[in-house]
Amino acid sequence: MLQTQVSSALSSIRWSKLLEEVYRGRQTYEFKRGVAIPLHSHDIWIVCRGMLQLHTVDCDGNDAILGLAYPEMPFGSPLTQISPYTATALSDVMLMRISQIELEQSPVLAQGVLLQLNRRLQQAEALFALIHYPRVSDRLQELLLLLTREIGEQTPEGIRIGIRLTHQQIADLAGATRVTATRVLGTFRKEGWLSIDKTRHIVIHNSVVGDGL
Repeated sequence: MLQTQVSSALSSIRWSKLLEEVYRGRQTYEFKRGVAIPLHSHDIWIVCRGMLQLHTVDCDGNDAILGLAYPEMPFGSPLTQISPYTATALSDVMLMRISQIELEQSPVLAQGVLLQLNRRLQQAEALFALIHYPRVSDRLQELLLLLTREIGEQTPEGIRIGIRLTHQQIADLAGATRVTATRVLGTFRKEGWLSIDKTRHIVIHNSVVGDGL
């Protein structure tokens, strides 16, 4: 187990360094929060900054969330069989684009993309599991803990979630209404489990919330 964790960490470091080399001198693309990212059949996007939501539409025409894309994660039409498949910026984002041909010609680049796809798979399974929790409070708690693990920043106050999310975005990810999400988040704040810093980012203070939600 320890050897696997060390190997994964080393692979992540190599991927970060490779991205720096690929990024150097390459054009990047910036999109504002709320904008749909254009997806092309032979292009793969890699997130340099920000966070995106990946989603589709179910048979009833309802939006269905497939997952999130954080810095260093790839997404794009060549990496999925889902249709329709869309990506929307949850914050201002900066992206880098690589072609499918470029990926096929670089074993190292392909290995890095595979590593990050595995990370996305683990995240998707975690989101799928939490959405089936009967209590909204449990869903929200697990969602926020997932975000602290993925994009958390250690601060003197606690672990700060690196992306600013609205109550509606949090509710959508947890399969709840905005009103319910706002109420539960308010309860978490009263219990001291989380707070909102001056930049409107969520800060998690403890790993466990009290019962009674």
